[in-house]
Amino acid sequence: MATQKQLANAIRFLSMDAVQKAKSGHPGAPMGMADIAEVLWRGFLKHNPTNPKWADRDRFVLSNGHGSMLIYSLLHLTGYDLPIEELKNFRQLHSKTPGHPEYGYAPGVETTTGPLGQGITNAVGMAIAEKTLAGQFNRAGHDIVDHFTYVFLGDGCLMEGVSHEACSLAGTLGLGKLIAFYDDNNISIDGHVDGWFTDDTQKRFEAYGWQVIPAIDGHNPQQIAEAVKQAQAETNKPTLIICKTVIGYGSPNKSASHDCHGAPLGDEEIALTRKALEWDYAPFEIPADIYAEWDAKAQGQAAEQAWNDKFAAYEKAHPELAAEFKRRAAGELPANWAQESQAFVEKLQANPASIASRKASQNAIEAYAHLLPEFLGGSADLASSNLTLWSGSKPIRADKNVDGNYVNYGVREFGMSAIMNGIALHGGFIPYGATFLMFFEYAHNAVRMASLMKQRALFVYTHDSIGLGEDGPTHQPVEQTAALRLIPNLETWRPADQVESAVAWKAAVERQDGPSALIFTRQNLAQQPRTAEQLANVARGGYILVDCGCNNPDVILIATGSEVELAVKAAEVLKGEGKKVRVVSMPSTNVFDKQDEAYRESVLPKHITKRVAIEAQIGDFWYKYVGFDGRIVAMQSFGESAPADQLFKLFGFTVENVVAKAKEIL
Repeated sequence: MATQKQLANAIRFLSMDAVQKAKSGHPGAPMGMADIAEVLWRGFLKHNPTNPKWADRDRFVLSNGHGSMLIYSLLHLTGYDLPIEELKNFRQLHSKTPGHPEYGYAPGVETTTGPLGQGITNAVGMAIAEKTLAGQFNRAGHDIVDHFTYVFLGDGCLMEGVSHEACSLAGTLGLGKLIAFYDDNNISIDGHVDGWFTDDTQKRFEAYGWQVIPAIDGHNPQQIAEAVKQAQAETNKPTLIICKTVIGYGSPNKSASHDCHGAPLGDEEIALTRKALEWDYAPFEIPADIYAEWDAKAQGQAAEQAWNDKFAAYEKAHPELAAEFKRRAAGELPANWAQESQAFVEKLQANPASIASRKASQNAIEAYAHLLPEFLGGSADLASSNLTLWSGSKPIRADKNVDGNYVNYGVREFGMSAIMNGIALHGGFIPYGATFLMFFEYAHNAVRMASLMKQRALFVYTHDSIGLGEDGPTHQPVEQTAALRLIPNLETWRPADQVESAVAWKAAVERQDGPSALIFTRQNLAQQPRTAEQLANVARGGYILVDCGCNNPDVILIATGSEVELAVKAAEVLKGEGKKVRVVSMPSTNVFDKQDEAYRESVLPKHITKRVAIEAQIGDFWYKYVGFDGRIVAMQSFGESAPADQLFKLFGFTVENVVAKAKEIL
């Protein structure tokens, strides 16, 4: 029987060999954390390699994602569908083993990591989802949701500010099934961290409300196992296990040095390491007895079968809850969703109201949340401004409301957004979270990660322009909407009234292949009249709102959000002067661009080149629709502190200016 050290060495040499073959990568962390990984994955982790999506599996997150060969080695050794050929193709085009773990490539990778600090933050979201789902579904004698979230992280993750945001909230919420292993090796890319990272990590996490288990020898399997048992026994606090490790463990000349952090060891050093660790096998060769010791398929299938038996008993005792659990685990919407949500949209169109779109957003949440128990809402300390609370909101707390549906994220925009990604990845919920549009900037990379992973996370942004007024340019977004529109696979909506707001929410909920950004105003917006056909076309991202009744308008005015009303008024003036005018409302350019060519041509005919775009944002984005011969009424600078009506006039968002711009090209 192989020893634990030999089993850990299998990770080390697969990692060294793959990095060496790729001629790039990070061997140091996998070599340093191999002993911790062996103890966790062979002794504690509940998972089934033959069914990586089993609902009650433990979640494992490699937050220090540059050490990706660690998780690839683990997945390969334990029996996931990740053959040795994929490890040999590490970091190569179209392999399942990219340079950093990417969700959707290798089975068993729970989240995309690489941007340091976001993995631990995703894990906090997963732990929130586990605790909340358990609160909503578990019943006496039937704990069908009962799993841990384990995280590996390093010095870099703890330096990133987002880890402070997330770990602080994790302690406050008492996430007892979150267990993190800190790879305390005192090394980062630039060398020994003493010159730039001297935090007392133990005290920091104790102050957050975590249980901290310090001074564990990360190369001593017995100490590691006892620490995991102690962590599992603490049900009211998350746990940080501080493991002192040697980066590049086993390398005679490069261990304990940044030389092995992010570069291959080299053939000569790997040969010396083989000798030092008594590993007498060729590159990528794993002996049969070591494969047998690692193989987790039978154990995983038995664990899942035990859960299936438990769920069958639960289903017999609570059939309605069981059916609901299966629906939500599958990511399916309720059977009555389509009919009820469409009825709500039609009701709004039939009952006009001039309200702020942030209020229209709250009304949509109120209507849809009654249909969607999977909604898990929140705000970054701006609920009364973002209007994200609804009549059934139940804020989650550490010791009560464990079956809640709302997270008070505090002033943690980045943390909130990355936590939402973790909630979405876990399954069972559709998370939405809100802040001012300006403060999307703090969270940009988390929104990008949601888009990269194609997760259904709903990012809500209010106070969308200079229209927020007196708070001034620090709070007035001008370039943020364009930035959102440029993120691949993100659908960004900036609706013009309560009807478009409801449609935007509906589309975001129904979308299953990526996130959505929903942008709303502080100020009131007049509702626009629409025919049934126009109402149906709102969901297509752009549609003809006002037309001249002809196929050849003289000019097309294109607008979004609060500026649609302005475009309609300008069109009336131009019509009064005998001009043929079309107004196109474009609440989502991303969605409009996905429509078939015939539809896009019907809205914006190529031969009609006289176009004016109007939006209270930086205008460069709109050249793709108006061309360089068109005109754009937009912001050219930051805003100012003043009442909104004065600002719109100051910056040219007036009927007179729009008419003048149109006349320039007529």
